[in-house]
Amino acid sequence: MNYELRTKSKFSESKTSLFSKRRQEPLHPASVSFPGGTHPPQSKELTFESEIQPGPNVKQVAVMLSQHIGAACEPLVKKNDTVQAGQKIGDAEAFVSAPVHSPINGKVKEIALQSHAVLGRSPAIIIEALDYNPAKRTPNVKWKDEVGENRFSAEQICDAVRVAGIVGMGGAGFPTRVKIEPNPRLPKEIMIINGCECEPCITCDYRIMLEWTDQIIAGIKLAKKASGCSQVFIGIEDNKPKAIEVMNEALQRTSNTDSINVVPVKTKYPQGGERQLIKAILNRNVPTGGIPPMIGVLVLNVATAAAIAEAVVCNSPLTHRVVTVTGRAVANPGNLYVPIGTPVAELIEFCGGVTQKSAKVVMGGPMMGIAIADLTTPITKTTGAITILTKEQIGSAKFARRQTACIRCGRCIEVCPENLNPTKIAHAVKNNLLDVAESYYINGCIECGCCSYVCPANIELTGYIRTGKIFLAGRKKKIPE
Repeated sequence: MNYELRTKSKFSESKTSLFSKRRQEPLHPASVSFPGGTHPPQSKELTFESEIQPGPNVKQVAVMLSQHIGAACEPLVKKNDTVQAGQKIGDAEAFVSAPVHSPINGKVKEIALQSHAVLGRSPAIIIEALDYNPAKRTPNVKWKDEVGENRFSAEQICDAVRVAGIVGMGGAGFPTRVKIEPNPRLPKEIMIINGCECEPCITCDYRIMLEWTDQIIAGIKLAKKASGCSQVFIGIEDNKPKAIEVMNEALQRTSNTDSINVVPVKTKYPQGGERQLIKAILNRNVPTGGIPPMIGVLVLNVATAAAIAEAVVCNSPLTHRVVTVTGRAVANPGNLYVPIGTPVAELIEFCGGVTQKSAKVVMGGPMMGIAIADLTTPITKTTGAITILTKEQIGSAKFARRQTACIRCGRCIEVCPENLNPTKIAHAVKNNLLDVAESYYINGCIECGCCSYVCPANIELTGYIRTGKIFLAGRKKKIPE
């Protein structure tokens, strides 16, 4: 009830009237943001102008059976089975799940444990390619002005998204069908498309916005119809003026987009967090431990929107994605369109290998990415980047210096986008006081790393908090101890 009142009064009278002037009065000077956050170096120059190119021809892929939040898939194939590109090879009956598909024509070599960036080791279907030089797949990016979204019912769109195995491609990988499906208990009224890409080094979403613009718009219109949202805001950081321009131009030339508006937001990390983006654009707070639909909001990444268009219009499952391979040590950094399941080592080799001593390979960006030791680790649906850091970069990093005692400066509190006290949480974890850590809302932490980044004592606060979450999950039997 309170949400409805706010929607009909404050939002409809102020925000709507402001954003409705998108085409006449660009919002660049009025960029909006959220409290807290920080400004790490963007470091995107290596791949900012690199167009999306097909990746390597792979001889073998490892398709993880767990690539999303929710129930892991069970294999639908067995050893020595022949599979076709696009064939469903794993699925689960659980509502919160998404099937996985083979990205290549091949033969199932085995179903075995494989290195996983988050889980350590997890079951995967390992497929050997039957054709070592197949025609490289390219995304279906040639769209007409009209995709004919009215040809599809909301149920058809949701079913197509589920069958295609689409999950959030910019974060934790929540199954998209669950997000967009109408829920009478939590009706969704506003959809936000996340085009911020605030993580340093990564440019895959930026290139998608420039090159797959009409495909994104098509996916937005389909998701809007399926979810029942009445308004859509596309949030893009104001350090990407070209993306803002091309998205606005695409909306100008496309019909039925009056309720879709581009909103420039201030360049600040972690602007791309869904809770922070909602705060910036709508000035609303998602309850701690809650989800955006609780306040009538749906958030989708731009790559996810493009995948929705492919799934619904072209019946194409999610078997490939764009990955940024970057870092000073990489010979030829770039944005590659690659089969899901491709080993990290093959992407690095395809980009010319490394030119200097590499000290760390990170799956993701430098702030929230996860360092991996095994380069056979495969790309998953949520892998947006491979970042390779040099020994010099690591050696000059603040965490390479000696950690000192906390000086109670409060900088971590100032930059925390969730208004937490990272120091108190970290100290509670360090002293094995998990109940105390819970009382300070440890699970409300989004692990953005802002607190660690600004800490003058070089304390890895985010690391302590992440460890505390793992201990708590083990205690509650949510993960194996």
